[in-house]
Amino acid sequence: MRVVKNQALAFLLVGGVNTVLGTAWFIAWQIALGDQFGYHFAIVAGYVCNLLCAFAMYRYLVFEVRGHFLRDFWRFVVVNFGAFVINLALMTVAVSVLHFPPIPSQLVITAVTATASFFGYRDFSFSRNKRTGNS
Repeated sequence: MRVVKNQALAFLLVGGVNTVLGTAWFIAWQIALGDQFGYHFAIVAGYVCNLLCAFAMYRYLVFEVRGHFLRDFWRFVVVNFGAFVINLALMTVAVSVLHFPPIPSQLVITAVTATASFFGYRDFSFSRNKRTGNS
């Protein structure tokens, strides 16, 4: 990602890769264990695997931080899960209350949650005290 100097653009590129990777994780788990445990298991297992991959890619490729691994990870989980909950809430309002169609609603909400996630990851999950040079 050193070629991409713009952090927001790097975030979008990694996000695109994460989207594809998350779908691949779901498919892999569904093929491997879906008949035994059902698609809900594949969704959860895929989410957990993709969460770990996304954390690593954002941490090392986009925000380029080191140290504070566990703190960064738990903060990442908070932001990531927060975006998930916000997505569910906004989709409920958009589709069930306002009667907007689901697919365009999800596209708009994804843009909102991706933007919020960028700032959450940058300013909370992977933030560093610049005055002390702590990285």
